[in-house]
Amino acid sequence: MIPGRIAAMALLTLALSAPAKLWAGPPAASAERFLLDSTNRERATRNLPPLAWDDALAESARQHAVQMADRGTLSHQFPGEPGLATRAKNAGATFIALAENVALGPTPADLQSEWMSSPPHRANILDADMNTMGIAVVQQGGELYAVEDFSHTVAALTIEQQEQRLGVLAVSHGLELLRDHDEARRACVSGHEPTGGTRAFYMMRFDTASLDDFPDELNRAIASGRYRQAAVGACANDRSDGFGGYRVAVLLYSAP
Repeated sequence: MIPGRIAAMALLTLALSAPAKLWAGPPAASAERFLLDSTNRERATRNLPPLAWDDALAESARQHAVQMADRGTLSHQFPGEPGLATRAKNAGATFIALAENVALGPTPADLQSEWMSSPPHRANILDADMNTMGIAVVQQGGELYAVEDFSHTVAALTIEQQEQRLGVLAVSHGLELLRDHDEARRACVSGHEPTGGTRAFYMMRFDTASLDDFPDELNRAIASGRYRQAAVGACANDRSDGFGGYRVAVLLYSAP
C-alpha cells in the first residue's frame, strides 16, 4: 500500500443520545459512498449503530477538501479559513459534538486503511457518541484529498415541540402539568426563579441534548414527594459557536 498522510481532530461537548435524521447519502459509485459503507461496516463488527449521512456535514467537508487539494497539503484549518465548528454551522449542521479526519492517499481503500491503522482516527470512526457523518473526496494530481466530518446531531425541534416532550415527561413522573408556559419560559431565558404571583418551590434550568429524561437532580426533587405540579418552558439556545442542544426550564410546585 502506498502510504498516505492523515490527521485527526475532535471537539466534544455534551454526549447524550438524540435521534439522528436519515439522508439518502452519496452516490453509490463514489469514493464517499465507499468510505461511508466502510465506516459502518467497522462499526457493525463492534455492535455500534451506523452513522447516518448528513448533507450539511458533507458540504462542510467538501469546502475543506477543496482547500486541501488547492494547497496540496493537509490541515484542519488554513489561515483565513473558518474552524471546524464554524464551518459546520455555516453549512447548516446542528450538533453537540464534532470530530474530523483528513487524509491524502491514492485510493479510497488506502484512505480507510490509513484511518483504521491510526488510533485517533479509528477512535473518531468508532465513537459511540456520534450518529451522523459527511464525507468529501477531491482528486488532485493523482491523489485523493479526503475529509470525514462526524457529529452528534440533535433533532431540530420548535419551542412548542420541546415543551410538549417535557410535558409528557413530567406527566410520566406523576406530576400535574400546568398549561401556562409563560413563567417557565421567562425562567428559561433569565435563569432566575420567577418573582410575583404563584412562586415555584423548585426551579431548574438546564441545557441538554436529549428530552428523554430529566437530570438526576431534578428527578430526585420530583421523587421527594414535595411537589405535585409542574410548568415547563423552552427558549432559544444562544450559543454562538454552532454547538446545539436544547435550553429548557422546569418549575415544580407543591399542591395548591
